[in-house]
Amino acid sequence: MLYLRRFIALVGVLGLSLALANCGTNSQSKTKNGEKAEPGIPVEVTKVSTGSVAAFFSGTSTLGVEDEAEVVAKVSGVVAQILVEEGETIQAGQVLARLDDERLAVLAAQAEANFRKLENDFNRNKELFNRKLISAEEFQGAKYEYESQKAAFDLAKLDLEYSSIRAPIGGVIADRRIKVGKMVLTNEAVFKITGFDPLRAVLYVPEKEIIKLKIGQSATISVDALESSTYRGTIERISPVVDPTTGTVKVTVGVRNREKKLKPGMFVRVNIIYDVHENTLLVPKDAILAEDTESAVFVIVDSLAYRRVVLTGYSNEGQIEIVNGIKLGETIVTTGQGSLKDSAKVEILPE
Repeated sequence: MLYLRRFIALVGVLGLSLALANCGTNSQSKTKNGEKAEPGIPVEVTKVSTGSVAAFFSGTSTLGVEDEAEVVAKVSGVVAQILVEEGETIQAGQVLARLDDERLAVLAAQAEANFRKLENDFNRNKELFNRKLISAEEFQGAKYEYESQKAAFDLAKLDLEYSSIRAPIGGVIADRRIKVGKMVLTNEAVFKITGFDPLRAVLYVPEKEIIKLKIGQSATISVDALESSTYRGTIERISPVVDPTTGTVKVTVGVRNREKKLKPGMFVRVNIIYDVHENTLLVPKDAILAEDTESAVFVIVDSLAYRRVVLTGYSNEGQIEIVNGIKLGETIVTTGQGSLKDSAKVEILPE
């Protein structure tokens, strides 16, 4: 009886072992043959290319003018005529307004009459002196009166000419300060003229950066108020001294304004190009992972993404130069690299 019980227990243990072994075999087979392969992380990629990239100093400024003048009346008088208005472009020497010149014309005519009389007297006395019919003292007195009246006549003519107010420089009328019928005094400001071409942008460059800049270097000027417009400029002046309070150097950039779209006082962004690298390796800025003190990209090889440390150089609006770490034609990740680890499997999305 005891033997029979042991035999039944042994058969049960063997049956259970066979069942567990069969179950394990089926499970293993399912793992090998039934499971789908693990999907890759979706990414977008691009090829490493070559091109040109520039290095530039960036700064902001407010446009100013080089030529600006306050036009003043050189004689007093009542404004009789205004010939220009604000916003008009004028030339140097152009008449801007005229004062009532009736009184000045009479004074000029009177001065001329006196001058002609003394001129005749001087010529007659000169002839008499040459013939030794008058003394040297009488001749010198006549000469003095003649020259004094000539100066008075010239001054009267000048005052009459000054009744026409002229532009000392070319430019644009920025401000008209008189009206017809108004009495103006000598040296009173009547117009303001601003030269719109060229305009100037003044930058204050840190002294450690100034060694990169030279007179004649190109610059690009963008204006926030004119979103789609970019203007060309050049460095015209670099101050020879460093401001000890700020540690900066004054740099003046000139920009042509032939279309007159730029206005003094506009806020501008200035980029001064000081070096250009030709035929250098370029990748999109979005491909770069900045981590602590190093930069890296993910390079795709056989559907696997490998992290590669790179040395970067100059950059522009959308691309950055790679000095070392990758080769021309390699495929790098541009989107999705934030989810990647080294040697991760990826799925490349179509462009």
